[in-house]
Amino acid sequence: MDARQDFVYSAKLAEQAKRYNEMLDHVKYIAKLDVELTTGERNLLRIGCKNVVGAKRESWRMLSSMEEKEQAKGKEFNAKRIAEYRRKVESELTSICNDIILLIDDHLLPSTSQCESRVFYHRMKGDCYRYLAEFNAGIEKERAAAESMKAYDIGIKAASELAPTNLVRLSLALNFSVLLNDTMKFPKKAFFLAKNAYDEAIPILDNLNEESQKGSMLLLEILLENVKLWSYDILEY
Repeated sequence: MDARQDFVYSAKLAEQAKRYNEMLDHVKYIAKLDVELTTGERNLLRIGCKNVVGAKRESWRMLSSMEEKEQAKGKEFNAKRIAEYRRKVESELTSICNDIILLIDDHLLPSTSQCESRVFYHRMKGDCYRYLAEFNAGIEKERAAAESMKAYDIGIKAASELAPTNLVRLSLALNFSVLLNDTMKFPKKAFFLAKNAYDEAIPILDNLNEESQKGSMLLLEILLENVKLWSYDILEY
């Protein structure tokens, strides 16, 4: 078993044990070999990132809510302690996201020649900057949001070479539209991006096999839910 195979096996083993930090570390080792990741290896990267970053985001949301409640009760000492803990989580989340962004820029993008992989990495880069924009404020928030939009926009342009039903293309459209609505406060742009992605995919959905159709339908259902929700918001503009 060569080094790459060993890292893949270790990543899968860590996934089964739900040790996602270690899983992500093993996939990083593969990326730093400066090789084109297979679809399976990309999925390991996605799962590792989703779980590691997702846990930190959930901690941040919970602590932020607790802090607000303590402030509302006038318990400033408790609120201060929670705020310190929240800032610790923010620091950890910043480190993780910046590390992934660096991995993408220095190793993953330079090592790929496949359109789907390029779209995948630009989406992941946009996601990381979007997460940073969620908890930062002022100039740092604006910078993170702008970098997220830039990465997503590059991905959207590259995704034009993929089928409208492609899972990576659909998930990019979904995540980009969430940035536009939730962070940038552009509900109209979010609405039309999500609607266009949905409208382009639906007519050719029946051309897919059952397994591919199932994956695309899940994303299309979320896009449609957002389109319906945001349609009410844009009536106010």
